[in-house]
Amino acid sequence: MLKNISPLISPSLLKILAEMGHGDEIVFSDAHFPACSLNKQVIRADGIKVDALLSAIIPLFELDCYEPPLVMMSPVKGDVLDEKVEERYLKALFTQTPSSVSVLRIERYAFYERAKKAFAIVVTGETAKYGNILLKKGVIS
Repeated sequence: MLKNISPLISPSLLKILAEMGHGDEIVFSDAHFPACSLNKQVIRADGIKVDALLSAIIPLFELDCYEPPLVMMSPVKGDVLDEKVEERYLKALFTQTPSSVSVLRIERYAFYERAKKAFAIVVTGETAKYGNILLKKGVIS
């Protein structure tokens, strides 16, 4: 047992976060995401919402400051995007201080391509449509 590490962070996830280097990317996906067909390194976090996991990992994880560190999927043409999902994620990542970091939205298949190259994908219990977010790891100042 370790002190000051959220119980939402499994040993597998903690290991992945520690192994990642600057510029590596990790996807926190919704429950519908085709993770296993896109990436060999998949971690399950069933029953846990993405925003809860983001709140748990952000004290341990430095976001990249050179490239957009947050990427989400754009809605498919004709589909409706629930903007509260992004708001929840940003609130989880930046609880105390409002951030000037914005979310880069990319097309669905472009997001899948990024997920293929990601260090890992964490499949959560998130059920919100377009509830996937990619984080790019930075360097601790």
